[in-house]
Amino acid sequence: MFADQAGWGTSVVASTGDVVKDAMKKEKVIRDILAFQDDLRVLLDRVKMVEKEADKLSSGNATLQMYIDNLTLQMAKRR
Repeated sequence: MFADQAGWGTSVVASTGDVVKDAMKKEKVIRDILAFQDDLRVLLDRVKMVEKEADKLSSGNATLQMYIDNLTLQMAKRR
């Protein structure tokens, strides 16, 4: 399908001499690229959502750690 590499990220489709087949191959490649781009967008959105959730959990952990530290100090002062 791909005869040779024209450069990074691009390929040259091998010509079969049949214009209709070549056009169909190019259209399929374009559809595949668009589908991959959509998949990447979905993955990027998921990554952003997971990052936000991780930040939220990290903030909650910091709050809990501060609470534990304060309780520990209060318990130490009572002794």
